[in-house]
Amino acid sequence: MSAPFSFTYGPRVTCGEGSARRVADMLPDGPVLFVTDRQIVSLGLAEPALEALRTSGRPVAVFDAVEADPSRATLEAVVAAGQDIAAAGVVGFGGGSPMDVAKLAAYLLGSGDDLDTIWGVGNARGTGLPLVLIPTTAGTGSEATPVSIITLPGDEKRGVSSPALVAGNAVLDPALTLGLPSAVTAATGMDAMVHAIEAYTSRHLKNPLSDMLAREALTLLAGNLLIACTEPANIAAREAMLLGAHLAGVAFANAPVAGVHALAYPLGGRFHVPHGLSNVLMLPHVLAFNMSAALPLYAQLGPLVDPELAGLGGQAQAQGLLEALRNMAETAGMPSRLAEVGVSRADLNRLAADAMLQERLLRNNPRPITLDDARQLYEAAL
Repeated sequence: MSAPFSFTYGPRVTCGEGSARRVADMLPDGPVLFVTDRQIVSLGLAEPALEALRTSGRPVAVFDAVEADPSRATLEAVVAAGQDIAAAGVVGFGGGSPMDVAKLAAYLLGSGDDLDTIWGVGNARGTGLPLVLIPTTAGTGSEATPVSIITLPGDEKRGVSSPALVAGNAVLDPALTLGLPSAVTAATGMDAMVHAIEAYTSRHLKNPLSDMLAREALTLLAGNLLIACTEPANIAAREAMLLGAHLAGVAFANAPVAGVHALAYPLGGRFHVPHGLSNVLMLPHVLAFNMSAALPLYAQLGPLVDPELAGLGGQAQAQGLLEALRNMAETAGMPSRLAEVGVSRADLNRLAADAMLQERLLRNNPRPITLDDARQLYEAAL
């Protein structure tokens, strides 16, 4: 028998090509705050959803100035935009950054809480505005999770984690991901794979339901990532990637991520490395570090990523997982060294100190990571 556990399934999911056009059916009457970024708008990806909202007769305010690693100032500007129109509902449309901002803005607009009182886990207990999240990348899983990450002055990343942030609806429309460049498809897809792996090996709150979702997520993602990279118009592969990323999001919303993410966040905060790539750069090194504590679990995941590992011994399967992930990143053309994204040896102490601030994540790692360990892991990745 497993230990007692609780599990939150997350938003209602609408999946299928063209499903973003149904967004108006998911919101109450009244003004809508539409949170996205300028690239999404310039590519025209938001038009079907915006057209559906406008056709429904709802006033729509589009906030398209969300940046990567969104700042507190951006969040506050989004909240102000929502107040200006007396928003009745919020849509987050794009990658993890617009969705994270939309989640927290919807909560703050509905609850009236002060942001500085809700940082951390479980401190947001009010009720946010009705929220629909529509991802345009298959990676972050942000549409499934109760977490929003904001970058504060000084490049510190701080999060709010609470069931009150979970969206009422998530829309998985593979048509929105068809134009993604191969590099973005690869980075975001491997980010989702890290979510599944870390949920499956999380030291706290790992449970049979999160395990089931993590395994299915990893199977979908590993089986379709390179197809989506090499056949960008393959709608079936794109849909499988979106669903895999979502399932991984539900898994890690319940069994939280750990050391890979803890060491990835400073790379985003200090060097503005895209989050998915930050995870890929640290993944093999943290997995190797964890091997002594997580080998049986890594062995179970190995054949899901590389079916040729089935039937081998546990050590070979666990090591095979690490090598399969490394090979997948290389085949997709992703950088493999921190030096390739501007990190130098002089930065390692600062990065390690920043990583130690991620206590919310570090406590979930299968093996404790000390300050010295963190520096050695960054050095190994350099």
